[in-house]
Amino acid sequence: MSKIVAITGNIGSGKSTVARLLGRRGAVVIDADQLARDVVAPGTPGAAAIRDAFGDEVFDVHGELDRKALGAVVFADPDARRRLEQITHPAIRAEMMQRIARAQRQAPPLIVLEVPLLFEGGMDRMFPDVLLVAADDDVRRQRIAARDSLPAAEIDNRMRSQMPQQEKLERARWVIWNNGGLDALEAAVERLWPELTGAVNQV
Repeated sequence: MSKIVAITGNIGSGKSTVARLLGRRGAVVIDADQLARDVVAPGTPGAAAIRDAFGDEVFDVHGELDRKALGAVVFADPDARRRLEQITHPAIRAEMMQRIARAQRQAPPLIVLEVPLLFEGGMDRMFPDVLLVAADDDVRRQRIAARDSLPAAEIDNRMRSQMPQQEKLERARWVIWNNGGLDALEAAVERLWPELTGAVNQV
């Protein structure tokens, strides 16, 4: 059985970059954000449930979910965010387990689950071998602004909507600090790779 490691980190930490670097080393990467898009694609039960909960205004004229419009609602309102998570999280979990089963048949050296809301969704109970990608708040804020072109108030809302990084630091098995450039991050991944592939986990 291939080892399974869950990667998480708060917005702007660089977790997707770390997942990509692990993928280059032969890991199979399963991206929960992509699963989240799949389970709310047009015609899915998830899309219908979101329309019922949040209305037509969070969909575009083609019936696709307008993630920016939905994000503006749920990141400003904890109750709305919980409603969305109640719709999407069970479907994401079910799809993730199917993807893991398929990945296990390939027998890769490592299966990586990239799950932004791992701790918030309680998924660390299923996947206890957690790699946290961390970065200072100012660094993360600058990255989000450069990547997403969001106003400062919305960036703050998104950062506040997640579990504090300090709490995640206390719960993760491994931590990669990503305050520098790509070279430093690649070196950190290279150092950690042997330990990650030898991780013991129970699913």
